[in-house]
Amino acid sequence: MDELMTKPKTLPTPLGNATLDQLPAQIKRPTYDRAALTPGIVHVGLGNFHRAHQAWYLHRLMEQGLAHDWAIIGASVRVEDADQRDRLLAQDCLTTLIELDPSGTSAEVVGSMIDYLPIEDGHGPLIGQMTDPAIRIVSLTVTEGGYFLDPATKKFDPSHADMQHDAANLNSPRTVFGAMVAALKARRAAGDVPFTCQSCDNLPGNGAILADVVIGLATLADPDLGDWVAQEVMFPNSMVDCIVPATGPKERALVTDLGVNDRAPVTHENFRQWVMEDRFCAGRPPWEQVDVTLTDQVHAYEAMKLRLLNGGHQIIAAPADLLGLDTIAEAMATPAIAQFLRVVSLTEIAPHVDVVPGVPAETYIDLVADRFRNRAIHDTVRRVAFDGSSRHTGAVIPVIRDAIAAGADLEGLALSQALWAKMCAGTREDGSDIAANDPVWDDLHATAIQAQSDPQLWLEQRQFYGSIADDDRFARAFAQAVASLNEVGVLQTLETFAQGHGQALH
Repeated sequence: MDELMTKPKTLPTPLGNATLDQLPAQIKRPTYDRAALTPGIVHVGLGNFHRAHQAWYLHRLMEQGLAHDWAIIGASVRVEDADQRDRLLAQDCLTTLIELDPSGTSAEVVGSMIDYLPIEDGHGPLIGQMTDPAIRIVSLTVTEGGYFLDPATKKFDPSHADMQHDAANLNSPRTVFGAMVAALKARRAAGDVPFTCQSCDNLPGNGAILADVVIGLATLADPDLGDWVAQEVMFPNSMVDCIVPATGPKERALVTDLGVNDRAPVTHENFRQWVMEDRFCAGRPPWEQVDVTLTDQVHAYEAMKLRLLNGGHQIIAAPADLLGLDTIAEAMATPAIAQFLRVVSLTEIAPHVDVVPGVPAETYIDLVADRFRNRAIHDTVRRVAFDGSSRHTGAVIPVIRDAIAAGADLEGLALSQALWAKMCAGTREDGSDIAANDPVWDDLHATAIQAQSDPQLWLEQRQFYGSIADDDRFARAFAQAVASLNEVGVLQTLETFAQGHGQALH
């Protein structure tokens, strides 16, 4: 026993090109010659999602002997990413991806990224790289809030100080969009074709949003340049989907236990989807060879995901928080919550989702439920519930508007809003406090407390609900849901609702 306790553990193998053949046998690693790869893509925003999603799809192509002239050069415009750059360069830009599946964990090393540009004021290295005609796609994951949009119009905001600066200082811009416009200007002057601008952020119409910003900034700097960008540059819309948790001590311990010393590992669920328009002005990798869906119906896929997956997250997060549950998997293991999600998804959301070819709504609803049940993914209720004022506004409230317009069922949607209001009141059913979890929490909290006795006050938050507050049918359903939650609690209210819709559970 003592001998076993004191026996030294085998040290994990440092990740790098020189040590790939020394990794444990169960770790898959690139079979292609990384030294022979040449760049074709600059990607800005080297977070976990990009490395588990877009970089992985390209890696799959390279494993088939394809797209070896499309390797990724990473970039960032945030000085706080310098440590991440150092970590990735120290291991030759390789990443260990760990798939978290309840049936077992597996891992592979992805090698489609070959460099990470220096992060400098003025972004000279980034502009220089994007000016190179070998770069045919510039892609981004800069988060939903990184597009300099006017909060009211959701359009490009030319009055923003950073946009004003970049328009006047294209040789030394502050933002990624300024750097892109500077590189496009240089390529135009040299007579080179432009690169495609591809957003990979989780935004409906992400290509159109990116076009609005890049064309708007180019026009602000030089109207002739703006016209050229509008005519020559492509901005394909796309939909991306994969649950990728943040990397913390647990994830680092997991990769160490697998025998790899990776300073920037990524964990992910056993599901990925990428849907995009086939609109590229300088060519593209053969994405269709690795199950990327190329279609002119991206909006339908976006709407399905936004309303059934993102909306589904909000529908279960509030009752889960009120019941003191920690993870989404625990929420789905609570029958009343799982039943509530299924009934609302099938009967009140699906009728307002565009048809996606080959993907029946019920099939997608079952897929979402299975993904939410994945206990290997430690996706916290608090993370999912965060910023409900944006997430309900984007994913759930538009469905309510459609249901009202159609005269369709909406009792479950009303209950989802009553649950959100109850959560924002700040007290769980066990009496514990719910900590602030929204950028406008103070306003939500104050209104939610008053709405427990006067429900209409919650709907009068017209910045979220607009004319919904004037609909008597929805207001009655909402008030009844608030009363039930206050009188009999979360579980009984959910169970009673599900019992009234028993056929939808089967």
